[in-house]
Amino acid sequence: MKNAKFKVALSGDFRKPDGSFTYPDFDIEPLRNAPGIEMSFLEASDPLRAEQLEDFDALILLSHRFNAASVPKSGRLGVVARFGVGYDTVDVDACTRAGIALVITPDGVRRPVAVSVITLMLALTGKLMVKDQLTRQGQDGFSQRGQHMGIGLVGRTLGSLGIGNIGAEVFRMAKPFDMTFIAHDPFADKAVAAELGIELVSLEDLFRRADILSVSCPLTPETRHMVNADRLALMKPTAYLINTARGPIVDQKALTKVLQKRRIAGAGLDVLEQEPPDTDDPILKLDNVILAPHALCWTDQCFAGNGAADVKAVIDLQHGREPRGVVNREVLSSEAWKNRLAGIAARTGT
Repeated sequence: MKNAKFKVALSGDFRKPDGSFTYPDFDIEPLRNAPGIEMSFLEASDPLRAEQLEDFDALILLSHRFNAASVPKSGRLGVVARFGVGYDTVDVDACTRAGIALVITPDGVRRPVAVSVITLMLALTGKLMVKDQLTRQGQDGFSQRGQHMGIGLVGRTLGSLGIGNIGAEVFRMAKPFDMTFIAHDPFADKAVAAELGIELVSLEDLFRRADILSVSCPLTPETRHMVNADRLALMKPTAYLINTARGPIVDQKALTKVLQKRRIAGAGLDVLEQEPPDTDDPILKLDNVILAPHALCWTDQCFAGNGAADVKAVIDLQHGREPRGVVNREVLSSEAWKNRLAGIAARTGT
């Protein structure tokens, strides 16, 4: 029926058990007020079930999984818009086969995650956590402060595993520290690397040369445990590892052993292989690692940016425009996608 509503679903984890909104910094009023759009929250389900999505044109997805069994049979769903840039909870191949565009929010997370990397770099090299504890011990702590000298950054080497959206932003923010920049990324934009003064190096050289090594690549079958025992063994004993990407990119058991033996100076981890970790996980007991609960970049601005990007993506779909941040771009040239846009236009008159 022409002039029918364009229907948008939000995964059930966007609401608390009492019905209140989980993250108020995600402003959904532009979605509520957009002409021709009807918005609904799904019942909480992980993974999402296909029958929940049969009548929807778009889905905004928080942390629930979307797999092959989540694809509705109606052929109506056009976009799965992830709230963030990680998409390891989404079956990308299933989306592609069904002609569904998977969208992420690179603009929303670029600066907040880069700030997280810089925060960990400064905290590690400045021995912030140790000095916090010394201060709390009064005179006894102050008398030990000379034993915990920080590491200056001028002339040190900042390395990144990946220089995409976030990795490149880290280097932009690190410019004033007068460091040497190196990176490994087989998909690197060489023009961006040249503009930022980044030397592209082999994977092994990255681990050998970096004083601070940041992980800024997506989790894929190829990157799982890319940071392993052999590569950690290449690092300088004075080097620090930072991971704000996805936990399984790092072999955490191997890293724990390296930290226990103090083979490297320390690590800053916003992500772990298992989240949340078991309370008896040995990495939680180490004093040479700074840990955060996969939330260091969670700020009002980050969540507002992610939400705004997702809202724009679904409104773009409503009006037959290509959304920004499509992961599986081959979908956009498929017959299924073209038929989906035609169906939306026929139903809604947009």
